[in-house]
Amino acid sequence: MSNKQTMSFQTEIKQLLHLMIHSLYSNKEIFLRELVSNASDAIDKFRFEQINKPELNKGDELAITISFDKDAKTITIKDNGIGMTYDEVIQNIGTIAKSGTKEFLDKLSGDAKKDANLIGQFGVGFYSAFIVADKVTLVTLKAGEVTSKATEWVSDGSGEFSIETTDKLDGNGTTITLHLKEDQDDLLSDWSLRSIIRKYSDHINYPIKMQKMPEHDKDGKEIISTEMETVNKANALWTRSKNDVTEEEYKEFYKHVSHDFNEPAKWIHSRVEGAQEYTMLLYMPAKAPFDLYDANRKYGIKLYIKRVFIMDDAEKLLPNYLRFIRGVIDSQDLPLNVSREILQSSKDIDAIRSGCTKKVLSMIEDIANNDKDKYSELWNEFGPVIKEGIIEDHTNKERVAKLCRFASTANDSDAKTVSLDDYIARMKDGQDKIYYITADSYNAAKNSPHLEIFKQKDIEVLLLTDRVDEWVVSHLFDYEKKSLVSVAKGGLDLGNLDDKKPTEEEKKEQEEKAKPILEKIKTALDGKVKEVVITNRLVDSPACLVTDGYGMSIHMERLLRQAGQAVPSSQPTLEINLEHRLINKLENSIDQNQINDLSLLIFEQAQLTEGIQLDDPVGFVKRMNSFIA
Repeated sequence: MSNKQTMSFQTEIKQLLHLMIHSLYSNKEIFLRELVSNASDAIDKFRFEQINKPELNKGDELAITISFDKDAKTITIKDNGIGMTYDEVIQNIGTIAKSGTKEFLDKLSGDAKKDANLIGQFGVGFYSAFIVADKVTLVTLKAGEVTSKATEWVSDGSGEFSIETTDKLDGNGTTITLHLKEDQDDLLSDWSLRSIIRKYSDHINYPIKMQKMPEHDKDGKEIISTEMETVNKANALWTRSKNDVTEEEYKEFYKHVSHDFNEPAKWIHSRVEGAQEYTMLLYMPAKAPFDLYDANRKYGIKLYIKRVFIMDDAEKLLPNYLRFIRGVIDSQDLPLNVSREILQSSKDIDAIRSGCTKKVLSMIEDIANNDKDKYSELWNEFGPVIKEGIIEDHTNKERVAKLCRFASTANDSDAKTVSLDDYIARMKDGQDKIYYITADSYNAAKNSPHLEIFKQKDIEVLLLTDRVDEWVVSHLFDYEKKSLVSVAKGGLDLGNLDDKKPTEEEKKEQEEKAKPILEKIKTALDGKVKEVVITNRLVDSPACLVTDGYGMSIHMERLLRQAGQAVPSSQPTLEINLEHRLINKLENSIDQNQINDLSLLIFEQAQLTEGIQLDDPVGFVKRMNSFIA
């Protein structure tokens, strides 16, 4: 009785397959690179499994075998790695269990060039087989399984696949057979397949074997050999001397460890000796992976010990803010049976993490200092994540702060950014503070009324609009002995830059004179504001909202509420501009209803400029219309 089942691909996979086949067709050779890379990963995992289960080691050579059949028009890629169970096949091939997949697919447009780049960031692996094949058969057996029954999976990539148990496989591992499309006959040759292997997979750590090329006797007759030979170099690229590795090999190895189609921006290959002996080969990607902000993402560093693969999500090897870095770290000192628990509390791991972090920061600094255009592109990709280092990495906080870039009132667009060093170099004589404002968007920050006095006096202000910025400034109190000061906090002090600053006597006289209008507004806004005071920051606007110097900013409160956090409500202070005609109108009014309405209208305008959603937008519109009329 047949146990064959027919199942449908997840909707996202159907969409991905269709787009991928059409977008990546011009670079069809990558199918072999991806399948060989997967086979290599499977053997890595099998070697690791043998550490804990020595009985799995039968003494067989771990290798990848590639063959082809001209008559059947098939190419077969076989490995004797970890293999998969029936359920794992469905899980790994029938679905994509990654959050963010839908958002990623929504970005795909049908523009082949653009889509190819995006799909490369996603990492398509196995599905690349359908670029050249109209039918794919996969037979796999998990190492150490009690049952000797393998699993056979078959699909034409159109939306469904069949799956059943079978006796077709002898020993653990996976065999993938591609039934090529009509126009792919050029792949059915020794020369073609060997060329692709040497081009894309020469660095693979395990032998990639093919049948030995035919020889000819003295009469020119072809002699077919059954002997197998290794096509690739088959040694770990990171163990070789830097002088022996070509730039092209480095780039192809990056694509192997990252499953990214794009070339890396930069890499660092270094051997560390001393108390800890380890080798690192770490890459800075050119493009952010699609799941950069996914809490369940896999980390990009593969941990090896004496060239034995241990794990590929070793998040303890680099801090979280460098989670976009890809590559390998190979230790000579850690025990082969290292566990995740040991990784959590190992001083050796801490030393490796510290050394790798410093090297990666040096690599990024090198780009920032010597290739400003490239760094600008990388900052657009990874900037908000790098900023997390100010919060997370106290040891390297100053280095990370130096790498940070911000929009600024010195430029006319958010595409142009400045460093904190740039800002300090342009500070006015007598200026001892770095001024900033946080907001939801560049336009909201640039047009905030809080900037009016700064624009008038031509004082530069940093415009911080990444969600992480509020947390950044709560950890970065100063830089190069210059305090960071929010222009939206109360008690703004321009110090020596305020050439019209009133004396204490003048200030008291001004406050006494303004007392009636301040009381009018405060009474009208009872329960909505903590205080009403005279402003020294507004030029064109009637009023603005500020918070206490050490209190939570209005923007931070809003971000926390959006994240579902319970935030105790606080009342802001309303600063008013005595020179504004709306304030003058209010000052001269004796109609209590008009005073109440105009005070509320001014308050609501100030809320809107802060990005606050009004409690009563309909009432606001009515009040506005009434005053316009």
